[in-house]
Amino acid sequence: MAMASLARRKAYLLSRTVGTDNVLKYGFSYSVSRGFASGSDDNDVVVIGGGPGGYVAAIKAAQLGLKTTCIEKRGALGGTCLNVGCIPSKFSEFLTLFKKTVSAAKALLHSSHMYHEAKHSFAHHGVKFSSVDVDLPAMMAQKDKAVTNLTRGIEGLFKKNKVNYVKGYGKFISPSEVSVDTIEGGNTVVKGKNIIVATGSDVKSLPGITIDEKRIVSSTGALALSEIPKKLVVIGAGYIGLEMGSVWGRLGSEVTVVEFAPDIVPTMDGEVRKQFQRTLEKQKMKFMLKTKVVGVDSSGNGVKLTLEPAAGGEQTILEADVVLVSAGRTPFTAGLGLDKIGVETDKGGRILVNERFVTNVPGVYAIGDVIPGPMLAHKAEEDGVACVEFIAGKHGHVDYDKVPGVVYTHPEVASVGKTEEQVKALGVEYRVGKFPFLANSRAKAIDDAEGLVKILADKETDKILGVHIMSPNAGELIHEAVLAINYDASSEDIARVCHAHPTMSEALKEAAMATYDKPIHI
Repeated sequence: MAMASLARRKAYLLSRTVGTDNVLKYGFSYSVSRGFASGSDDNDVVVIGGGPGGYVAAIKAAQLGLKTTCIEKRGALGGTCLNVGCIPSKFSEFLTLFKKTVSAAKALLHSSHMYHEAKHSFAHHGVKFSSVDVDLPAMMAQKDKAVTNLTRGIEGLFKKNKVNYVKGYGKFISPSEVSVDTIEGGNTVVKGKNIIVATGSDVKSLPGITIDEKRIVSSTGALALSEIPKKLVVIGAGYIGLEMGSVWGRLGSEVTVVEFAPDIVPTMDGEVRKQFQRTLEKQKMKFMLKTKVVGVDSSGNGVKLTLEPAAGGEQTILEADVVLVSAGRTPFTAGLGLDKIGVETDKGGRILVNERFVTNVPGVYAIGDVIPGPMLAHKAEEDGVACVEFIAGKHGHVDYDKVPGVVYTHPEVASVGKTEEQVKALGVEYRVGKFPFLANSRAKAIDDAEGLVKILADKETDKILGVHIMSPNAGELIHEAVLAINYDASSEDIARVCHAHPTMSEALKEAAMATYDKPIHI
């Protein structure tokens, strides 16, 4: 199996057709990049950034026998996802998950869902309370405890794998040297034969809006509010905005989402997106689509937003207690000194690399959110592993077309592969198979049956092109589809696999049956 996997990766690297010029722009060989800066013998690998991509790259490099140092400015490993992103937004099941710190579970989303269920659903199941209250300080304290334990867990993994950890802000002084202003106030120079930039991304700013993390907040501030806002306005209907809106909506906030585009989550399959929006609206989340924010006034006790239609028109005022700016993220490369050593970037500030993650400067690599591709923690992890495998002379592999995406609301929405709109644009003849969770026995038994599974497959070959799931725990269910797509499986392959009964995963089997033939239970 291991040999087959290695052969698959080798074949992929030799045969893959790359559609963008910049991906293969820098065709340095392994021997060239390894041989650069021969005077820097202190480290084989230096990683700038200790987020999901950076810390995973550092651990993998050490496991491959490379002397490795990781530099992290926060003084706390795990990056945005663990410290102020994925992990703190869900916390109840974390303390057992040290080995995979950037997990699918999100703390505040889970906690707020528990509260919402207790308040609105438990009585229907015969579980009654005289009252249910939110203790926000206790909720935040538990979230902070989870984050602290998890960051310490990564430090433990560093020690176990003999990764040197430098706490401070690193910047290039040459292609083989990084100057680090340590958090203790000193300075040190870290040398390496190969240096990986893994500094992640930052909140995308909007003109005329100043984030103070009190009344106008990013996701960081949204995870640290001292009280539940009566009115919350979310600017941006992407993954993060909808997740954070869900948290505070469940806890009692009146949530309005303002989005410039005509749709929420534009990368989502259109049919699934429409059903998802209807579900969020049932949860009392309001949407103002095709609307732009042209002014913000926070001089009073609250915040007043001046809005107008995206195409122009009459302006209106929307008031809020707190405004969450969630209009996307941008690569974080400020102060790294990339221009000093000549590293090329695109107009969006992303570092240009080839398929081996090498920049135009030999010996300097980049991974994760600072390069083109999905801005996802698990994508960054795969980048990190593949990058150091290349450095060690092995064969790394990441296919961005097969990276799953998940929105951690309730229900969750997860997908992998192509949307129906993308398949149509490619001119491919295809079949669609769908199965609603209303016909799934497990979902009906637990009274949580909103959603569906949708499968797209090539009409001639039945090869699966895309899978989209909206359901409780969709982020877990999607991985059967991820594995199937990675191995070029057909819908019939999934349909003929025995699935345990009663489980939510049976809906995926039924959707696969609907794709190539007919389902049984509908």
